[in-house]
Amino acid sequence: MGQGDEGAKYWLSVLTELKNRGLSDVLIVCCDGLTGFGDAIEAVWPQATVQTCVVHLIRNTIRFITWKDRKAVTKALKPIYRAVNVEAAAAALDDFEIEWGTQYPAVVDLWRRNWERFTPFLDFDEAIRKIIYTTNSIESLNYQLRKVTKTRGHFPTDDAVLKILYLAIRNIGHHRGGELGTGTQGWKQALNAFAIAFPGRLPTTP
Repeated sequence: MGQGDEGAKYWLSVLTELKNRGLSDVLIVCCDGLTGFGDAIEAVWPQATVQTCVVHLIRNTIRFITWKDRKAVTKALKPIYRAVNVEAAAAALDDFEIEWGTQYPAVVDLWRRNWERFTPFLDFDEAIRKIIYTTNSIESLNYQLRKVTKTRGHFPTDDAVLKILYLAIRNIGHHRGGELGTGTQGWKQALNAFAIAFPGRLPTTP
């Protein structure tokens, strides 16, 4: 069994447990290219859209670029991930390859290998794009939670851990200016766009 198969098997078990706990449907999952993760998502939730984190894709691109060219190359990438649709993005990638492909063939290869899972968000309204194009907000949340637990050392009970994490999440949501608990600007607009893009799949509340 290869590394990719082992990764997919692990994530399949994790996601299956989440589904068994009640997470019956997922609309979009933005992930950063973990081996086997995307395949596992699609196996557990066949209707889910798997979106590669655009910020991570750009970061991975920069690894191949010399310092003197970084500004020019990152500027040349913008027409790809800011394109109005998939066709325009494909044309922009072709233009990028003409301009930079000879000097940085690994960059072109990186984007073409990730193309299938990079492009899904281009089909959505701008409000949804802002929500799903990156995992940075999740990583930032995880960082904040690690920070508050690290400074405490150890906890007497599991409830003590849950309490400090709950208070930290409330504080993060309050200070980021979004709806309390989301930390996301423009969430209501995105929620309306989700309702149109995924009819019948959003939970209803009294």
